[in-house]
Amino acid sequence: MDLRKLKTLIDLVSESNVSELEITEADGKVRIVKAGAAPVVMAGPMVQQMAPVAAAMPAATAAPTAPAAEAAPAEETGHVVKSPMVGTFYRASSPGAKAFAEVGDVVKAGQPVCIIEAMKIMNEIEADQDGTITKILVENGQPVEYGQPLFIVE
Repeated sequence: MDLRKLKTLIDLVSESNVSELEITEADGKVRIVKAGAAPVVMAGPMVQQMAPVAAAMPAATAAPTAPAAEAAPAEETGHVVKSPMVGTFYRASSPGAKAFAEVGDVVKAGQPVCIIEAMKIMNEIEADQDGTITKILVENGQPVEYGQPLFIVE
């Protein structure tokens, strides 16, 4: 199981009322148990592959809080377009495609501005009001949390 999928599963468990999740795939079994504030990851036969993932978890969970802390003071004026879900942020529909929105672009309400991938499903995120994009707060390919600011529209 790849790191992105595992991170998404951990985020979903930590933000839901589910206290335990177990998934069995061809290459092994993963069990995520929520214990207090942080989920605990236990693995079956994939222990050698899971060891680096478990070591990377504190860094992965600490990373989203740093940009969010920076984004809060950076919210000058304007409307903030927030992430409606947990997933991976993409500015374009494919790696070589033109970005949905750039700084300075005028957007209309309902116009797609990015994609958030969650569980291998690509979800188009639309602007919720007319305006000009003044700031993009998330890097392409970065994991995002529910409610995390993505764009500032004035």
